Amino acid sequence: MAGKLTAAQGTGILLVTANVGSLFEDLENLQKTWLREFYQTVQSHKPHFLALHCQEVGGKNFEESMSHVDNFVKELLSSDALKEYSRARVYLDENYRSQEHFTALGSLYFIHDSLKNIQQFDFKAKKFRKVVGKETCSETLESTPTLEKAKFPQDYFPECKWSRKGFIRTRWAMADCAFDLVNIHLFHDASNLVAWEKSPSEYSGTRQKALAYVLDRITDQRYEKLPFFVFGDFNFRLDSKKVIEKLCSDATMQTIRTDNNEIHKLVFQETDNDRKVILQIEKKLFNYVNQEVFREDNGTSLLEFDKEPSVFKERLHEQEIGFPPSYPYSEDSSQGKQYMNTRCPAWCDRILMSPSARDMLLKPENEEKSIVYDNIGPNVCMGDHKPVFLSFRITAGAGKCCQRGENIFREAPL
Repeated sequence: MAGKLTAAQGTGILLVTANVGSLFEDLENLQKTWLREFYQTVQSHKPHFLALHCQEVGGKNFEESMSHVDNFVKELLSSDALKEYSRARVYLDENYRSQEHFTALGSLYFIHDSLKNIQQFDFKAKKFRKVVGKETCSETLESTPTLEKAKFPQDYFPECKWSRKGFIRTRWAMADCAFDLVNIHLFHDASNLVAWEKSPSEYSGTRQKALAYVLDRITDQRYEKLPFFVFGDFNFRLDSKKVIEKLCSDATMQTIRTDNNEIHKLVFQETDNDRKVILQIEKKLFNYVNQEVFREDNGTSLLEFDKEPSVFKERLHEQEIGFPPSYPYSEDSSQGKQYMNTRCPAWCDRILMSPSARDMLLKPENEEKSIVYDNIGPNVCMGDHKPVFLSFRITAGAGKCCQRGENIFREAPL
């Protein structure tokens, strides 16, 4: 696995984000495949520090499926693939009975034996503590001192009576640098018809407001300002109105209304070719005739419509995307590359970072692939979301970009 650390080699970091809701609907097929592909990614990149951020832990029917989460975590903690990771911290928000706090987020961290000096921040004591052994926390994460957790206010997304969206933040120190890791789940598009109405959609504004809330929270004056990585299911969508205009530039649109005169369905047909239907849109239907446009060349022709992150271009950086839209894939275990006809495919699952975090990424001149940003299981079914990962190395002294970084480590107990 991960070799012994050397100053030249740097510390190998693997960040993974995965919306795992589908895994608890099909334990026999999906979960086994998912775990196999995840382990292969770990073994391929050999990180010293592994962070797995999960959303929708327990699945959509969490009252029934939450009991399966513990088995999923036990499998990870006891697996042969992770046997050299003798220290771990697992945080699971499983308390679905608490509507006020429940986010269904899971943040899992695994530390390789060869990484000697790693510490985690205690937000209540405001000091770092050495990481020893394996610990799992669930149910009462609000009182757990080693994380900060919040659910977004209900008025952020009034259309949804009960949302699970929020974030969990942890803070780590290693290799003479410290940084925050933030697990995030932002609001989805409730209706394709509403998303189509204007550019940008009202949903993108809701996500912008929630993400700004998180960024302001993790950079306020309560704690030392540090580099940070925010990774999770951002639910970023392509600009629907602009995408449809491109896909259906030569088509005519038919509007089908309900008895109440509300728009029920949009049908786009070619003007010739026997008026072939090329796109149908309903609240939860996005049926386009040619899915290849989302897969060909990793869908990069549509990246121009991926506009939501640009609002934060001064505050957040992202490595270049070279993988297809991460959602919504078919949940049929035999359909690894097929998208569902429910939403316009989009890059929902992302790994973003502050400018100071970007400066920590080490890229030796003789090592072209030292930074890898990609998805997991591109050819097999991983559920409706493909997990996305970022593999990189940091060098000792990278934390000099932190404010008063030396003071942080001097205060850290061994």
